[in-house]
Amino acid sequence: MLDKVIQFFREVKTELKKVTWSSRKETIASTTVVLVIVFIIALFLFVIDQGLSFVVRKILS
Repeated sequence: MLDKVIQFFREVKTELKKVTWSSRKETIASTTVVLVIVFIIALFLFVIDQGLSFVVRKILS
């Protein structure tokens, strides 16, 4: 059993050496894009929610 665990971790180490990791600059750029898009979508949903709330309030009053 212990041999299988050791073999597994050796294979993991070998596979991780094959991975192409993003540079720090690429990671920061990607993170910035994601945060901007999330902010835009949140703002859009906020505006839609406020608009629909206004319409429902006008209908009910």
